[in-house]
Amino acid sequence: MRSLVEKVHYKDEHEIELMKKSGDVLSACHDMLAQHCKPGITTKELDKLAEDFIRSHGGVPTFLGYGGFPGSTCISINEEVVHGIPGPKVIKEGDIVSIDCGVTLKGWVSDSARTHIVGEVPEEVRRLVDVTKECLFLGIAQAVPGNFIRDIGVAVQKHAEDNGFGVVKVLVGHGVGRKMHEPPQVPNYDCGLKGHILKEGMVIAIEPMINLGTWRVRQLNDGWTYITEDKKPSAHFEHTVAITKKGPKILTNGLD
Repeated sequence: MRSLVEKVHYKDEHEIELMKKSGDVLSACHDMLAQHCKPGITTKELDKLAEDFIRSHGGVPTFLGYGGFPGSTCISINEEVVHGIPGPKVIKEGDIVSIDCGVTLKGWVSDSARTHIVGEVPEEVRRLVDVTKECLFLGIAQAVPGNFIRDIGVAVQKHAEDNGFGVVKVLVGHGVGRKMHEPPQVPNYDCGLKGHILKEGMVIAIEPMINLGTWRVRQLNDGWTYITEDKKPSAHFEHTVAITKKGPKILTNGLD
């Protein structure tokens, strides 16, 4: 979902702290979902747990109804990359499950994703999940004033491809604030353009989507779910990150 507006909305310290409170609820929600992401549960049941948790903590599920999306979470299993619709699908031993979720709290949005390994999986799949998470933090390390958006994508792509994995290119990260999708776009690869210079007060969602095989993906007929073209597994991690004079501040990790 790409924004057509190019103006970046900068946040002051108070606004970033309000976003952090939203991010704290989201992080706690992810922690709760991790405890329930086990064989036998359906993706719809996980989605209901997320919605109830968010509302009980004073928030609103950002995804629910966004562009017509029917869930509070996107739950994508194995070859599903992102935007999986919660439903009757049962999670099984050996699955990897990516849960993407957003919280709106007092008008401020946070957005993050985690991929969970359910039971035993092949070593190459476990490595995919580990490397994708490493890609996220390598990208975050580049989110400092004076760098460019491009620096984030270069760091993500290099680490993924050095490990033999494919980087999804048709889906990107984005700015976050009063809306879930604000400028600028944040590619996970070297798009050849420097993009926006990173400045204090920018808040962005960095979200590597890394595939075991080809980087190519396609969208299913449901109009939402993306899967890998070769049907091999994909992993997804995401944090909402503020650019500060002290360096990147992760707003969705639940830590001060």
